[in-house]
Amino acid sequence: MTGNAVADFFLSLALALGTARILGALARRVGQPAVVGEICAGVLASPMILTRAGADTVLPTTVKPLLGALANVGLATFMFLIGYEVDGTFLRHRRKATLGVATGSVVVPLAAGMALAVPLAHTYAPGSHTAFVLFVGVAMSVTAFPVLARILSDRGLSGHPVGALTLAAAAVGDLVAWICLAGVAAYAGAAGQWQLALLPVYLLVMFLVVRPLLAGLVERTRRDGPTVERLVPLLIVGLMLSCGATEWLGIHFIFGAFAFGAAMPRNTTGETRSQIMRHMEQAGHVLLPLYFVVAGTKVDLSAFDVTTLLALTAVIGVAVLSKAGGAYGGARLAGMPRSEALPAAVLMNTRGLTEIVIVAVALEMGLINQDFYSMMVVMAVVTTAMTGPLLKIFRVLPANPSVHLPDNPSVARSSTLSENTLQTG
Repeated sequence: MTGNAVADFFLSLALALGTARILGALARRVGQPAVVGEICAGVLASPMILTRAGADTVLPTTVKPLLGALANVGLATFMFLIGYEVDGTFLRHRRKATLGVATGSVVVPLAAGMALAVPLAHTYAPGSHTAFVLFVGVAMSVTAFPVLARILSDRGLSGHPVGALTLAAAAVGDLVAWICLAGVAAYAGAAGQWQLALLPVYLLVMFLVVRPLLAGLVERTRRDGPTVERLVPLLIVGLMLSCGATEWLGIHFIFGAFAFGAAMPRNTTGETRSQIMRHMEQAGHVLLPLYFVVAGTKVDLSAFDVTTLLALTAVIGVAVLSKAGGAYGGARLAGMPRSEALPAAVLMNTRGLTEIVIVAVALEMGLINQDFYSMMVVMAVVTTAMTGPLLKIFRVLPANPSVHLPDNPSVARSSTLSENTLQTG
């Protein structure tokens, strides 16, 4: 660009955010989540499209670490919000069906993914084969809870019985996936990391010390009136400290962000909670799309040969069949009729945003190589993009559902969170 590092940074930031917004809006116009367009914005700036020299001109190597740092702040804020949202009220309605769908959609792809990863590990695992196999299983079991909520919201199906049920099942499944991924990260980073032994201490501090402190701060805010603006800077400081702590422990900062959100008190009034979330979402509005642009720049399919393309086909096939089949089987075993089990299977196959985060973390930690990262990103985009068209093709959900679940505040808040956080276009 200009040769001036500071000027290049601001120009690259403007280009990345502007392109992400435009392509995110175009994606939504054709019925896709904005994250699909944001990933495409990054791919357009990747060496696969522009060549290495062209990519370095658009996003100079000197500014990429700065863009990555800003993107990580957006991701940390987003993970805080996800942690803040997940609570037990998701299981308040149709518990058996929810757990059936969640169990089937996690266990089957987890097993299928691990089985697929065994022969692939020799080619695509840069380090421990065991960690690679475990990671692929976890990655296959993910459902993009926020993107799913956005799809349901866009189609007016958040209150539909199947929509609310799959949203709850996705929340349960993703919680399990994040816990499993933390275990894989801990296993992969355990060698020579004495800090990992302090993980139980960190968890005890979070829930026995930090949570009561946060409860006191939130209660004081609620009692003193509309002063949430004074609380938010303290929450951001605490969020950054928690992220730094888990990164130092060797299990990646996203788990610190998630844990800090999970430690937030749940007994706050709706108005206070919504104000806290609204303020914390501001960083996500601006910076989260940048994370997916940066992720897209790392995708490179130009060197793929026939063997790699076959592996990609296998990854997509196993991801779709095991996830949809597991969700459908779990739903049927839980007593759901076919008319509800089929749409649940289609919806639970959505991966999108959550999958991108997980594979980016895996690449950063050395669990997978660059080629397998590109495969997993393609799989995430394909499984996300196919959800909307499949709902139309199979006509598995009515356009104007007449039956609604009883009010479920947790599900309602989750739909609002996803709509606000993901609305980038």
